[in-house]
Amino acid sequence: MRRYIRIHDKDNVAVALTPLSKGEECVFGDLKVVLKEDVEQGHKFTLRDIAKDEDIIKYGTPIGHATEDVASGMHIHVHNIKTNLGEVLNYTYEPVRFEQPAGAERTFKGFLRKNGEAGIRNEVWIIPTVGCMNSVVHAVEREAQKFLHGSIDSIVAFNHPYGCSQMGDDQENTREVLSDLILHPNAGAVLVVGLGCENSNIGVLKPYLGDYDSERIRFIIAQEHEDEVSACLEVLEELCNIAAEDVRTELPVSKLKIGLKCGGSDGLSGITANPVVGRFSDLLVADGGSTVLCEVPEMFGAETSLMNRAENEEVFEKTVSLINDFKNYFTSYHQTIYENPSPGNKAGGISTLEDKSNGCVQKSGSAPVADVLKYGERIKTPGLNLLSTPGNDLVAATGEAAAGCQMVLFTTGRGTPFATAVPTIKIATNSRMAEKKKNWIDLNAGVITEDKTIDEVAHDLYDLVIETASGKPVKAEKSGYHDIAIFKQGVTL
Repeated sequence: MRRYIRIHDKDNVAVALTPLSKGEECVFGDLKVVLKEDVEQGHKFTLRDIAKDEDIIKYGTPIGHATEDVASGMHIHVHNIKTNLGEVLNYTYEPVRFEQPAGAERTFKGFLRKNGEAGIRNEVWIIPTVGCMNSVVHAVEREAQKFLHGSIDSIVAFNHPYGCSQMGDDQENTREVLSDLILHPNAGAVLVVGLGCENSNIGVLKPYLGDYDSERIRFIIAQEHEDEVSACLEVLEELCNIAAEDVRTELPVSKLKIGLKCGGSDGLSGITANPVVGRFSDLLVADGGSTVLCEVPEMFGAETSLMNRAENEEVFEKTVSLINDFKNYFTSYHQTIYENPSPGNKAGGISTLEDKSNGCVQKSGSAPVADVLKYGERIKTPGLNLLSTPGNDLVAATGEAAAGCQMVLFTTGRGTPFATAVPTIKIATNSRMAEKKKNWIDLNAGVITEDKTIDEVAHDLYDLVIETASGKPVKAEKSGYHDIAIFKQGVTL
């Protein structure tokens, strides 16, 4: 088992892959370092003497600077390192291209919808237009389970607190996200339940759906019925009878759109699970599919690596706006741009936002950036897309589902039961947590520190994605976990 790693030959720090003890000798070719203190798994130690204000290099790039003189073999973390990040910056397009893998002709068994999109689940969704209806749709969900038959995977209600008491762009954002979910290909049928007097009522929402399938998307306005639950169940029975007849067919993986997300990251995230997801992303893109990287605040400090992979200058400018607009969003609320990482991240060995970001963007692989999307905007261009979301797990993953992703890959070092509206594959960064939380974790990338390569685990992940897309339930689905959270973008009346 590997005990430590120097990620890049330019690095002046290494990372402990397992707990290391004071006095232990670590060898990197001709370089030998004796630890002067214990170093926990995922945490960094210095490979040479580092002077105060000198940059700390990890992933071959600065992740901050030393706040004091640090001797070789010392633990370096939040007590002696500080971010280099500043405010809004100017950028220059310096295109970089990496060799990409050859494509394959892989397939999965999914549900081909009338509009040509592919679903990996055949679920019946119940979506409220407004938070006032949350309790109603959950009551309907409970009683509707008796209609579960045929090829229907599940009958699911999603609640949210919005749809009224919103203004301007905030209300517009809610309408766009709700319409995205109503049209999602993982739903074989959808019942939209409105109150009747809300701002985003059914009459207002329908134009956002365009030319929708009126056989499979139905509406109930609660104020128009004496018993809204009975009215919903009557319509749901009809919808379930229609969806139950759908069958899985062999489809090319080019129809897959996969969200890339991390949460509860640790010092191994950028070494194991995130690079695995990045390698998978390159494989899927080579096969004509699409992936979506979100979490803009966790691109800060690593953004130039994404900008220089932009497909063209137009995409580069959109990436610059993605970064700087989000920084302006922070400062408009008088918040510090680099108020990150979280306490859990720090406990796992992540010291600064640059440290976290350079690990986070490993999930994007090396493919060119094909497009940049706003929150609530749907994927238009195959390949690697960037999506404007905050780092919040559920808000970001909901944005990926709204963009059209049929599945989300979620890497984690600390562990989480979380899942969004679409199947959420949980990928562990370390074996210790994977073993402890078997009820949460679908794939253990921690084996990279033991006996497997990134390429091997990436192909294991691709196989798991195909199996999941073809109907195999993930751990969160087996537990019945599913939620949405829409990005709040304005005042509440």
